[in-house]
Amino acid sequence: MAKTRMAPELVALVAVRFRALAEPARLEIMQTLRGGECTVGELADATGLGVANVSKHLQSLHGAGFVTRRKEGLHVYYALAGDDVFALCDIICGRLASEVKTRGRIVASR
Repeated sequence: MAKTRMAPELVALVAVRFRALAEPARLEIMQTLRGGECTVGELADATGLGVANVSKHLQSLHGAGFVTRRKEGLHVYYALAGDDVFALCDIICGRLASEVKTRGRIVASR
């Protein structure tokens, strides 16, 4: 299988996205947004995080293109930009589950 190298500009953009996903609180916020759009306060209530903390994480997620925001009166609503990121999460979670199962068998056989 021939492997192609990504252009440096693309590598930098991919790194920004992966950095945004590297924080557990952001993944929790995104999981919550799977249920539909929310305000910062609603996300704070759902996740148990502080409003300022949620707001900071939403800035990162918005900057990486994972969430959209719209203003309605005094409220700002956040939503997922798309579900495609969860396909990546499913791949990673499947691989991790397989690794954990394999490690468990290795430990049990000792």
